Amino acid sequence: MAENNVNVVAEETIAKYERYVNPSLARLFRYMGLATVEHSARGSTVTDFKGDEYLDLLGGYGMYGVGHSHPRVMQAVKAQLDLMAMPTKILLNKPMADLAELLAEVTPGDLTYSFFCNSGTEAVEAAIKLAKVATGKQGIVSTVGAFHGLSLGALSATGREMFREPFKPLLNGFGHVPFGDALAVEGAITKDTAAVIVEPIQGEGGVVVPPHGYLTALREICDRKGVLLIVDEVQTAMGRTGKMFAVEHEGVVPDILCLAKALGGGVMPIGAIVARPHVWQSFIDAPFLHASTFGGNPMACAAAIAAIRVTQEENLCENATVMGDRILGALKSMQVRYPGILAEVRGQGLIIGLDFTNAGYAGYAISELVNNKILAAYTLNNPKVIRIEPPLVITAAEVERAISVWENIITSAVELAEDL
Repeated sequence: MAENNVNVVAEETIAKYERYVNPSLARLFRYMGLATVEHSARGSTVTDFKGDEYLDLLGGYGMYGVGHSHPRVMQAVKAQLDLMAMPTKILLNKPMADLAELLAEVTPGDLTYSFFCNSGTEAVEAAIKLAKVATGKQGIVSTVGAFHGLSLGALSATGREMFREPFKPLLNGFGHVPFGDALAVEGAITKDTAAVIVEPIQGEGGVVVPPHGYLTALREICDRKGVLLIVDEVQTAMGRTGKMFAVEHEGVVPDILCLAKALGGGVMPIGAIVARPHVWQSFIDAPFLHASTFGGNPMACAAAIAAIRVTQEENLCENATVMGDRILGALKSMQVRYPGILAEVRGQGLIIGLDFTNAGYAGYAISELVNNKILAAYTLNNPKVIRIEPPLVITAAEVERAISVWENIITSAVELAEDL
């Protein structure tokens, strides 16, 4: 496309954001040097209308587990589209049944029954409702810094006041305790507690990794106290941490597992909860107690089946471990050498957070990444933390390029700090 036409496309798109989407978003894109228009994507590469290629280290906040436009996922969706795109909602839906069977096979323990929706927020909503109806109780224990979604039910579980305050009063019965502190969870459980909800790693909270054994301790506490354990793996499932599900690192089986993002293979939106049989009984007794018009549609289920198979057959869990270890090792070395810039580097597999000593350094890093045609972003809950969450198909060469750019950014930040 001619350069003039490209510039027109970019300016028209930004203008439409300003007029019809959100002026603040438009200003933010301009400020961050992202006033360009995405056009196509494959693997770990995004190409804009100008033909410039960007290495995607954000991966759609974890959506692109199998990469952009994976051919097997695309083919599965196209094939289903030729047959039937949306369900009748009255006849049986084979792709949904096949996906439910597959999830029962690949999820840990006796997780068996699935409900399908369209997003992580909807999965959390379904989990909260199921926990309440299964136990006859109302209380939910969550954690400070948690991000479970922004609809009113999920927002009640989310642990950041910036998101919660404008919409209060929220649902009653939700309490928040420090993340990573199992004793605090135990202390917050009352006779009216239905469930504890937790992320294995807090993604939006700043890629906060709890002490090893935290999930094991929560499982024991919930069993002893007679409450359900909901694990929100919207960000961490599908190989992100080096296991298909992050709970597998500790051999923990939750009562309800929340899934979304990468489950759709980066092609279709889909969310799900998978629950143990004794928890599901209330939905068996009243199967229309919770429903979704678009949830479990044939195209989304076809995409999810293909994404699971790709993750298994292309050894993406192993790649997440190997590439994640390489990135973590390199960045932790930089943190040791430049503690005035990087306060901490943390993560597991290919969900990694760089915690800068101040938000200014993080902003500088984002700007320089864009200048080097690399995409990354702040975490929503912590502007000092930049999150690295690339597609699990990222190659060794792409990782080395990213490390080299990070090295240059950190050293130049040191030089800037010395000049101030």
